[in-house]
Amino acid sequence: MYAFSARGERLGEAPFTLNAGATVAETGFDLPLELRNQVARIEITSERSAGAVSLIDAATQWHRVGLISGENREQAQPLLAPLYYIQRALKPYAELAVTNDSNLVQALDSVLRQNVSVLMLADIGTLSGEAAKQVDEFVKRGGVLVRFAGPRLEKAGDELLPVPLRAGGRSMGGALSWSSPQQLAAFDESSPFAGLPIPADVSINRQVLADPAMLTPDVEIWARLKDGTPLVTATKHENGRLVLFHVTANSDWSNLPISGLFVDMLRRLSTMGTIGASSGDATSSSTTADTAKTETQNVLPPIRTLDGTGALKAPPPTAEPIKASALATVIPSRLHPPGYYGDGGSPRALNVLTPKTTLAPFPTVSASVQRLSYGNASATSLKPWMLALGLALLFADIIAILVLQAGGLKGLMQRRAPATVAAIALAIAAAAFPFGNRALAQQTTPAATPPAAAALPKAAFDEKTAIQATSKVTFGYVLSGDLATDEASRAGLAGLAKVLESRTAVEPGEPIGVDIAKDEIAFYPILYWPVLENAEALPDATIAKIDAYMKEGGLIIFDTRDYGQGGSNTLPMAGKGGNALQRLLSKLDVPRLEAVPENHVVTKSFYLLRSFPGRWDGGHLWVEAISEDPNDTRRARVSDGVTSIMITSNDFAAAWALDARGRPIYPVVPGGEMQREMAYRAGVNIVMHALTGNYKADQVHVPALLERLGQ
Repeated sequence: MYAFSARGERLGEAPFTLNAGATVAETGFDLPLELRNQVARIEITSERSAGAVSLIDAATQWHRVGLISGENREQAQPLLAPLYYIQRALKPYAELAVTNDSNLVQALDSVLRQNVSVLMLADIGTLSGEAAKQVDEFVKRGGVLVRFAGPRLEKAGDELLPVPLRAGGRSMGGALSWSSPQQLAAFDESSPFAGLPIPADVSINRQVLADPAMLTPDVEIWARLKDGTPLVTATKHENGRLVLFHVTANSDWSNLPISGLFVDMLRRLSTMGTIGASSGDATSSSTTADTAKTETQNVLPPIRTLDGTGALKAPPPTAEPIKASALATVIPSRLHPPGYYGDGGSPRALNVLTPKTTLAPFPTVSASVQRLSYGNASATSLKPWMLALGLALLFADIIAILVLQAGGLKGLMQRRAPATVAAIALAIAAAAFPFGNRALAQQTTPAATPPAAAALPKAAFDEKTAIQATSKVTFGYVLSGDLATDEASRAGLAGLAKVLESRTAVEPGEPIGVDIAKDEIAFYPILYWPVLENAEALPDATIAKIDAYMKEGGLIIFDTRDYGQGGSNTLPMAGKGGNALQRLLSKLDVPRLEAVPENHVVTKSFYLLRSFPGRWDGGHLWVEAISEDPNDTRRARVSDGVTSIMITSNDFAAAWALDARGRPIYPVVPGGEMQREMAYRAGVNIVMHALTGNYKADQVHVPALLERLGQ
């Protein structure tokens, strides 16, 4: 069996044997992805038949798909993580590029360097700075960006979405809710999912909503619910496309990801991008435009069809177009002969044999049938007679020319010599360049090389600081540039360390000041960040470093310290300090926040607490939100992990601060020393929560475990 390119070049060879009585034989071509995607035709050697030829189109080719998730590493579980479902759906049909780097900028750089044609992002709420620039350039060059919703996207968004989203989401029992799970409506003919059967048991429990006022004609709705709500939206972005699934990539919000429909949808999306879109290939724009045009084309006209011997020729006058949604079920016939249909830039193939075709052996010949062979007949060679006939015809032609042309054979040859030489030269040129100027241009045009990746700034590494930070549990505090504030942070964490050493098994080291833009922060399980009113937005590289730190399990405590000066008690980012915090976190992919609920692990990680006071008492402590849906499978996972962010306005450090003699430095109001004691307890709970995670949450299972052990 041979594999040929569109220009007839043999790219691979794979032997196989179909044993007597067998109906199936398997073989494979071992080719690199770039070479494999040049295969346009596979045929069985020495079999001149349309049934021995399989035409390859873009839907059959393999593409390289990049996968990145915004989920915290600590919260992720292999069988529940969004990327698990995407990987299982695409692995049989595409080559996957996955990275374990939690730094979004570095993860994108790693994936895009592998020349992916489709990039899929799961629950990344905000793309900003260098990350947004990388993705934007990738899509403009012809790539396809596919995003999946989630808790982060439910509260955020950016410019790289096909349609702006409404704040919040839509779920059963909430605002804008429905009384029962919604099912999918049939796909439109213009959708790339047209023709896919929709299982009756696929239902949606929760989704993010598109802003109805922004559903312009430029926004395509590829899938919708039965009530008309968009489920998959898309839009063109120069040469590429932006696609959004309004549900999660796992089973948190719907059972779509565990259905066969999800596999078929992702398989079609994986073929829509341009191979090497991230390399800046100049041909990307035209190819992607042709692909997009074909995918949304309702009717596919015949382009080239196979004849009975397996040769591609112009379609016969009787050939008719095929509906795009019916191509997978059409049986080749006189009206629809096998061949290529659709647009010339990215045609679709119709073959005689499909994966569902069954080869059956011929039935046994009846005993009454007489068999004859040519084994006993003598062969007669016709070669001498045919040569003699050819020679006679040649002489007849010469005699006819001599008769018709005056001047005899010599004069005739002199007059025909220039034409003969020109004909010979033309034949030599045609043999040397069988594909004309187009092939010559393809051979002489240099291949585009991937642009050099921008050098990513790296955090400074101080060996002495690294040893100090890792020899003991060490807390870090972000240097604000204000000496009084930085000293209060240092004294506060040092005071909390003394309390921890006297009351718990934790023996912290001296707190270390951290330059958030330059220093490595991976050494510290907790970072205390006092927010000044004049705080400015952070550089993109710093934002990426903070995002990676939070997703790797680190905890950052942002303290606006302004409750005593009129800070808000109802919102995490209000008041003067809240406004400064908004500037700091404007580009950070912050998860959805909520005031600490009564059943949160941090309320019982060491002491049983109802509030978390500091120098001031009254401001809420805001943490990463836990889903309110009791059927949400992420509920247990979030409580098992450590919240990646805390926001308070109560000024923890001032309440914890002690001088060299162990005496409090700052007064606490209005509760006095009892409030300071509660502030220490709040600090102990926060540290134990960061260091031990869910051990208190698991205490509810102890009776059941003891009972089983007793049995």
